[in-house]
Amino acid sequence: MVIARNFFQPTALLFVAGTLAIAGLATIARADGPRVLQSGELPNDARLAEPVSLHDYHPFRPVASAAEWEQRQRDIRDRVQLAAGLWPMPTKTPLNVVIHGKVDMDDYSVERVFFESMPGNFVSGSLYRPAGESLAIGVKNGKRPGVLCPHGHWKDARFYDAGEAAAKQQIVIGAERFESAARNPLQARCVQLARMGCVVFHYDMIGDSDSIQFAEHRRGPRGHMISPELGKWGFVSPQSTARLQTNFGLQTWNSVRALDFLLGLEEIDPARVLATGASGGGTQTQMVSAIDDRVTASFPCVMPSTAMQGGCTCENSHLLRIGQGNIDIAAATAPRPLGMTAADDWTIELETKGYPDLVKLYTMVGAPKNYEAHFNIHFKHNYNHVSRTQMYQFVNRHFALGLKSPVLERDFTRLEKADLTVWTEAHPAPTGDQIGDTHERALNQWWATDSDAQVAPLLAPKDAEARTKTQAVIGRAVELLINRKLPTAEEVNFGLVGKEERNGFIEMTGLIGNDAHAEEVPAAFAFPGKDLWKGKVVIWISPEGKAGLFDGNAGTLREPVRQLVDRGIAVVGLDLFKQGEFLNPGETVTENPRTTYSKKGDELPADSWQRSAVYFYGYNDSIFARRVHDILTAVAFIRNHETWDVKELSLTGSSGTGHWVAAARAIAGGAIDKAVVDSGGFRFEKLVSDWDADFIPGAVKIGDLAGFLTVSAPNALMLIDDDDALQATLKTSYQTSGAEQALRLDGNREAMLNFLAE
Repeated sequence: MVIARNFFQPTALLFVAGTLAIAGLATIARADGPRVLQSGELPNDARLAEPVSLHDYHPFRPVASAAEWEQRQRDIRDRVQLAAGLWPMPTKTPLNVVIHGKVDMDDYSVERVFFESMPGNFVSGSLYRPAGESLAIGVKNGKRPGVLCPHGHWKDARFYDAGEAAAKQQIVIGAERFESAARNPLQARCVQLARMGCVVFHYDMIGDSDSIQFAEHRRGPRGHMISPELGKWGFVSPQSTARLQTNFGLQTWNSVRALDFLLGLEEIDPARVLATGASGGGTQTQMVSAIDDRVTASFPCVMPSTAMQGGCTCENSHLLRIGQGNIDIAAATAPRPLGMTAADDWTIELETKGYPDLVKLYTMVGAPKNYEAHFNIHFKHNYNHVSRTQMYQFVNRHFALGLKSPVLERDFTRLEKADLTVWTEAHPAPTGDQIGDTHERALNQWWATDSDAQVAPLLAPKDAEARTKTQAVIGRAVELLINRKLPTAEEVNFGLVGKEERNGFIEMTGLIGNDAHAEEVPAAFAFPGKDLWKGKVVIWISPEGKAGLFDGNAGTLREPVRQLVDRGIAVVGLDLFKQGEFLNPGETVTENPRTTYSKKGDELPADSWQRSAVYFYGYNDSIFARRVHDILTAVAFIRNHETWDVKELSLTGSSGTGHWVAAARAIAGGAIDKAVVDSGGFRFEKLVSDWDADFIPGAVKIGDLAGFLTVSAPNALMLIDDDDALQATLKTSYQTSGAEQALRLDGNREAMLNFLAE
């Protein structure tokens, strides 16, 4: 008999005086182990829905109080920083700034600038400064405001020319007042801000304008840029994904270094720094504003919304929008001043979706006058005169410029490429190894080497201070990668489905539910016979799921499982996500879903960038992470059951599942008394595809398997892995934690069973 599924209801399973009291239920027998559900029936699990994409609805996640917002804000910032590959932050090497070619425009000037954000990687742009009559505006204690202007997806944006016909049309519809601004609205805002007394840095996105070291702004997978050898891989490769190296990350880092450059100018007031851009420039505005408090006011235009999240690879990265969207990311600016505009594009519903949430948030944090939005939905996608004028009033007010309102643009002389390009005869453009694939490989090599040098001492901390930093950097990164804390007792439940008396044990099946996430995990339990149970439980993880408890014959346990049960230990097997009963008959899963930009998989060869893995991993947990979630759900259920007197809970698994166990232990900590990690030699670095079912972006960046294991200290751990370097790393970590005796490195099957039974 199978009982009706009564998900999230209290279990009928009770331990009474060391024995099991169970209603009469029958398990569905199978040669490969018992089923919980009827054949062909899948778990009622939210994760079986279609993957989330950039085109879906991404509502703001509200909080109940200002105190809760502080933690939520930290979560958003940390996730953006990690997704950008900036966790830990790269070493800030000398900028080697070059400023030249000043053009005097009477009430403002324009200079050509380039500097190195990473060694050999140039950021180029135009520096607008007040001059003439503008010099008297905006000065406070001898300092003036600074403005960062990322430009978005206008081709050759600093040199952009919409053309005479298009410009006239913009004037006709009321979007622009002057032809010069209509032909290049990006220059228009820089000129006007300089006339308002601000110093403005208008810098290039990678692969645009003077950023010629990359032949393309966005790129897809390229076979010749995939290699396990350091210095041989480029972006959009398994190696770069494992280290969170993306053009999104590079562009975000360029913005951070652009702030370094701007604030390095002696005339800049660090209390008055604005970031503003539109479209892709709006994306970069909200990203740098989220992670860098040196931005004191932010004005992202036609980008933040609950709809499309930004289509380009420069706007997407692995892990970036899991559990958060652009409204959340923009909100991370709070309580600093934040303004935004909407248009007849994906932001068209901002007034009803997103704006009310941000109004409530700014009121909650005590800064209701610091947020504003403007809904110019009679215009298509833009940063036109109407939107710019709204931004000028925002700047005038928050930076106390003292200008008469409304602040309006005046006409200006549009500069062309010859007036603005940073590459001249005296300052020649990069060539040879400084450009193309060679440069891209070298940049990825420097990034990886720098990160490894910072992470290595954290894997084997040598003192208490280093140990604290390990938890803050590696431990926090693990939390963000896995994207799940140990559930609370209130969030989990169990629905009993079947029970059979077997030879020497009691076999039970059921569904462990996670109420908070609408997930359920098919589980099988092998309990010792009457009066034998000692209060110990082992969760046994297997590549075969819960079938790994059984030897292929119904009701017969595999030998190591049998030995544990004979010693009075209950053993639990789980069908983790995409194992066992998560699969349809005949189905196997070896890869994560290859979700593309369109979700249709119909991209043309010329659109290879649309097949980047960022379009899946940027919005969805990996299969690896979801399997760890299921382990955590089971741990929380068993550890917290109010009528079970569980004295010890251990986690182990068959060879090849050790990385799942290691990650679960890293999150659960002391909630798992003992963990056995049988790695089977697994390393994330060895995976040849970034779609592999065991792949998770960023794992190599945080130290690979060692990163998950080092934060396991000081909790009891047995490692079955003959890598001397890994063993030495863990010895140091456990010694520093004062728990050297809690680490076992002499593991084999017999030692494992004894360890679990101790």
